[in-house]
Amino acid sequence: MKQAVARLAPVLPLLTDLGTRFTQAGHELALVGGPVRDAFLDRTPPDLDFTTSASPDETEAILRSWGTATWDMGREFGTIGAVRREGGTETTVEVTTYRADAYDGVTRKPVVAFGESLEDDLVRRDFTVNAMALRLPSLEFVDPHGGLDDLQAGLLRTPSTPEVSFGDDPLRMMRAVRFVAQLGLVPAPEVYAAMQAMASTIGIVSAERVRDELVKLLMARTPRPGLELLTESGLAAHVLPELPALQLEVDEHHRHKDVYVHSLIVLDQAIALEGPADGPPESVPGPDLWLRLAALLHDIGKPPTRRFEAGGGVSFHHHEVVGAKMTAKRLKALRFDKETVKAVARLVELHLRFHGYGDGQWTDSAVRRYVTDAGPLLQRLHRLTRADCTTRNVRKAQRLSRTYDELEVRIAKLLEAEELGAVRPELDGNEIAEVLGIRPGPVLGRAYKHLLAVRLDEGPIGKEAATERLRSWWAEQPESSEQQG
Repeated sequence: MKQAVARLAPVLPLLTDLGTRFTQAGHELALVGGPVRDAFLDRTPPDLDFTTSASPDETEAILRSWGTATWDMGREFGTIGAVRREGGTETTVEVTTYRADAYDGVTRKPVVAFGESLEDDLVRRDFTVNAMALRLPSLEFVDPHGGLDDLQAGLLRTPSTPEVSFGDDPLRMMRAVRFVAQLGLVPAPEVYAAMQAMASTIGIVSAERVRDELVKLLMARTPRPGLELLTESGLAAHVLPELPALQLEVDEHHRHKDVYVHSLIVLDQAIALEGPADGPPESVPGPDLWLRLAALLHDIGKPPTRRFEAGGGVSFHHHEVVGAKMTAKRLKALRFDKETVKAVARLVELHLRFHGYGDGQWTDSAVRRYVTDAGPLLQRLHRLTRADCTTRNVRKAQRLSRTYDELEVRIAKLLEAEELGAVRPELDGNEIAEVLGIRPGPVLGRAYKHLLAVRLDEGPIGKEAATERLRSWWAEQPESSEQQG
């Protein structure tokens, strides 16, 4: 307990101040949930969550006297927020009236019912490790459900029975998966059994809420244990069905890898290749959601493209193209933003491109296309490609690594010489229109694409040579003869 209080030392003056203000006004106040749990884990809590006996109106009045600004977007759920700016430091708090939630049984949206006591509030929490509190300003530790014992034992249990807890809000099963990844906890047997039995009920939770939990899981330091629980519990079949579908039975000749395990290894290796959080953009500072999603999903096109060949071989022709389409479809269903959908699908589509490089036979034109096709995703593609090498053959792994080193050197030289990051035809749209005597439209677009292909194939050739190429191309187009006629 002393160690936990010591971890809270930087915010103790704040806790004491707020606790005193609420008690002087005749109300109770307690620090609750994640901040208390993190203090026992010797982690600095990122947020401070409070619960109180005061009504939202009473809370707002107290916080208005404490802070420099308040907001009440969560008023219907009993939550009032405030910020205090002092000496260049900004402190944000959220205080929620004791809750005794019920759920409507259809959409699982909470029907707000305010509780009478701190104990009422704690029993409605998702897990015992989040059902611990410190009364303020006394710092009295409140733990009616044995959360501290569970935390020390590394167990994830629910304050009420897991069937009741998950029945109230099935999203709590996704939170269990996340806490396994974030905190290294293991679900108690009864919690795991309830997750397996109730996995299908996650289907009534909004895609946005599920997506947010999935993102938090993937952004954990070690998401793999959580993803394994997601699959083994049956949740993934309803949330990310492409993941368990990777568990292809091994063919009788054992000619291909377990694609599911391979994908988890690729994710681990991609995470290891991320740069530090404060690193430059070219280092792909971690945690990087796009890279992690692409690493996890890069082979989801394999199950639908698997073919058993004569002689016992197995092929997955064009699985990267099929996988890119599947990736976009799944991410859209999970309500990811358009930029994320486009970027992750593009990485999946390009993840095999390097294997056409062989022993370095690519021309400069092919290297240019590799760079321009990747665009701003190039550094992520570098890491995804390297992470995708999971062979146990040390000699083969070393050869692939050396070959990719050579490709990156070639890319760096071309980038330096030609500014490939912003490749454009050597004539812009206005110049093309003037040379050909045409107006903006589809024909001009085709001419632009032709000059872009010339630029990629031949590198910089100068405006005069580009104009000659354009006129030669134009002479072969049907619109040219129509123009002359």
